[in-house]
Amino acid sequence: MSTNRLLVPGHYSLHFDDQFLISLFDDQKDLSFIYWPDPALTIWQKLRIPFMSNTSGVLDSLGQFRRSDNTSFRAADWGIHTVRRLTLDYDGNLILYSLKDDGAWSVTWMAFRQLCNVHGLCGRNGVCVYTPLPRCVCTPGFEVIDQSDWGKGCRPKINMTCDKEKVKFVHLPNTNFLGLDLSVHRFVSLNFCKNVCLSDCNCNGFAYWQGIGDCYPKAILLGGASLQHVAGSIYLKLPKDLEVSESSIPRSQFFGPKYGPNCSEADKYIIANFSSIHKTRQNISKYLYFYGFLSAMFLAELTLIVLGWFILRREGKHLRGAWPAEAGYEMITNHFRRYTYREIATATGKFKDELGRRASGIVYRGILKDNREIAVKKLGDINQGGEEFQHELSVIGRIYHMNLVRVWGFCSDGPHRMLISEYVDNGSLDKFLFGVGGSEILLEWKQRFNIALGVARGLAYLHHECLEWVIHCDVKPENILLDKNFEANIADFGLAKLLNRGGSNLNVSRIQGTRGYLAPEWVSSLPITAKVDVYSFGVVLLELLKGARISDMEKNEDEKVEMVLGRIARMLKGNLQLDGTEQSWVPEFIDARLKGEFNYLQARTMIKLAVSCLEEDRSRRPTMESAVQMLVVVDEVSSLYHICRIHATMLHYNYLCYSTVKSAPASMLGLMGVQIVLW
Repeated sequence: MSTNRLLVPGHYSLHFDDQFLISLFDDQKDLSFIYWPDPALTIWQKLRIPFMSNTSGVLDSLGQFRRSDNTSFRAADWGIHTVRRLTLDYDGNLILYSLKDDGAWSVTWMAFRQLCNVHGLCGRNGVCVYTPLPRCVCTPGFEVIDQSDWGKGCRPKINMTCDKEKVKFVHLPNTNFLGLDLSVHRFVSLNFCKNVCLSDCNCNGFAYWQGIGDCYPKAILLGGASLQHVAGSIYLKLPKDLEVSESSIPRSQFFGPKYGPNCSEADKYIIANFSSIHKTRQNISKYLYFYGFLSAMFLAELTLIVLGWFILRREGKHLRGAWPAEAGYEMITNHFRRYTYREIATATGKFKDELGRRASGIVYRGILKDNREIAVKKLGDINQGGEEFQHELSVIGRIYHMNLVRVWGFCSDGPHRMLISEYVDNGSLDKFLFGVGGSEILLEWKQRFNIALGVARGLAYLHHECLEWVIHCDVKPENILLDKNFEANIADFGLAKLLNRGGSNLNVSRIQGTRGYLAPEWVSSLPITAKVDVYSFGVVLLELLKGARISDMEKNEDEKVEMVLGRIARMLKGNLQLDGTEQSWVPEFIDARLKGEFNYLQARTMIKLAVSCLEEDRSRRPTMESAVQMLVVVDEVSSLYHICRIHATMLHYNYLCYSTVKSAPASMLGLMGVQIVLW
């Protein structure tokens, strides 16, 4: 149960539902609503297992939380020797805190990066907006019930009537109230939806999705949020004689001016004060009256204060209006920021240290004031308007995964469009795999397999776990960066058009990507889905195995790279169908520079996975989730097989190997071609 700092119970709770799935509940008066995980997804889309025989959830000493319904999450500082606590905060967000050496608690995981996605945060008739920090506002015609607790929502200032002639609808763009629909109507017009709501006295408004034609009349307006990427709108039913000013319409402004209360206009909505910082206003005239003889000193002090405030504002460190949470909370929610062109020019030494040139722009190396090394990409050929560009990058900034390059901010200053991300020590994969730039370091087999697994995990996160669906569209060795431990970090994700979860088509005006890694969909006018990344991943797998570019395997100048790929895929597919005694072709396909030092089982699985990824029919290609599963299982089986063979040799006893390998999932062993034998 959530509580505030005074231990007053909140209306949020964490427990198992009637299907034994652990969930977050919003328990309003006479209402109970699951808001995490996303109720719009099915149980199988959430990768959960219902109706388990037990209900348990344990946060282990490493910082990983495991539940009986097969779902888990881990702290960002995963490891031992750290004290942690898992707390359902009063605002409805489930947060994992870690105790630092200085005695402060820092946030290392949270269920919601965007707090406005917490259901019922602003109560009934309240709307959560970003200004850019999350705030609560009342819908037009309503006023706050309790200024100290916005979870109680807003009460009406007007009297509603059932007379159709005396009501009107006020448009709240990019706004939605989750759930609690009176009915659902598909593929209808806006006028039809209005008439449905007018004919029902219990209807207080409706949600309408333009272009789709979905209509959701609502009796209770709860869980309101205004987000710029929401395509739908709310039409609020109000008395016709109520005047509604444009300024009273709730809107999120991520990069615009901050909202502030204006008491001179009665129709303007009130903004919730979530700040825990106590501010005391000084009476300037009083100071001037008593300390008139120090006017010169006062003026100098005031000048310094104004100058300091201006510098803090430009640096993006002005924390006025922060939520009442620990410093780590602010660190996570504010890690993505906007930089000025002057800041980036200073950090890069006026763009002197060039790291490379890519299709999307030139990359430079730089160092920020806090000594973080950064890679700055000057983006070219960006056609979006300023607002659309900033929104897409704000989505990219909320993406965090160990196999994705961390994006720290962006610059949109006049004609300058740049992306600021972490600097990855060893550069791109092509340098080591193909010897680009004179690199003499040879990637060993274990490093190659870990790179394949890391890339698969990163793509699976983009395709299946992000709040918004991201397709990379240009997966290739140049966009796979290697850190100092040669772990894979995918770069340049999110620069293609972003999709909502419900989308199925990528609206592109031209082919995106690199020849040799392009899926057939790009040239056959089929809708672009995540399967284009799966195809490109298959090409990268073959290049990791062969240690050479597929485009360099052309037998003659007239043979196109697409024909080469098709020929290799058909050859490998035929070889995979051979009996286990005729597998001499596998070592012949692997990079000769490894001199036979590779794991046969892992290599054969990677070949089989690559062939399935390169299917021309995209419906026959696997998802990145299943690709990760295949690689993880073969890695575990290989490790167990190696260990048990050592024990078997020591003990002259082979049954241990047999039982160990046999414990692996039979379906996966069969898929990978593992034969369980006693020798």
